[in-house]
Amino acid sequence: MIQDGLESIMRLAPVIPVVIVETAEEAVPLARALVKGGLKAIEITLRTAAGLEAIRAVAAEVEGAVPGVGTVLTPKQYKQAAKAGAKFAVSPGATPKLLDAAEEAHLAPLPGIATASEAMTLIERGYRFAKFFPAEAAGGAPFLASIASPLPQLQFCPTGGITPEIAPRYLKLPNVICVGGSWMVKRQAIEAKDWDGIAAMAAQAAALTGG
Repeated sequence: MIQDGLESIMRLAPVIPVVIVETAEEAVPLARALVKGGLKAIEITLRTAAGLEAIRAVAAEVEGAVPGVGTVLTPKQYKQAAKAGAKFAVSPGATPKLLDAAEEAHLAPLPGIATASEAMTLIERGYRFAKFFPAEAAGGAPFLASIASPLPQLQFCPTGGITPEIAPRYLKLPNVICVGGSWMVKRQAIEAKDWDGIAAMAAQAAALTGG
């Protein structure tokens, strides 16, 4: 199945950190801090030139980390990320070309949707998991709650505008496994090399529930 192994990755913690790195060198201590705090699945985005090298470094050097690639926009990026050692791939949307490439990449895809029609497109292709993006701007937890009954085939990782205060609203929903967020990996903390602070923030995120 195209998403084999993805559910176990999504269930490692209630939050998947969404990471933007400026250099591959900062990725390793950052990932170690996240793992120390309990966030093992880490989405390293391709929003900077350092993204692929950062994935490669984390995959090789950080014990316990499950690196994923984020902001996947092209078929080529699927192949590059798989070669670098990524275990899952997150995209903001789901074009037909990208979905076709995902089926050939041997890398568990988590494509993004923002409407019921987009969700149905994934269901038609046999998908069971999707990213809901941009979560807060696209209707938030009420939207996901409203499609839980008519579209029970899909479970979600909502991402976009989510904070530790908002996250429990999503985590209590029956069709949400985890959320994505970047509040524990702020650029200021990374530049200050505040790895202990990031680990503490990660631990707080790992303790979040829908209660």
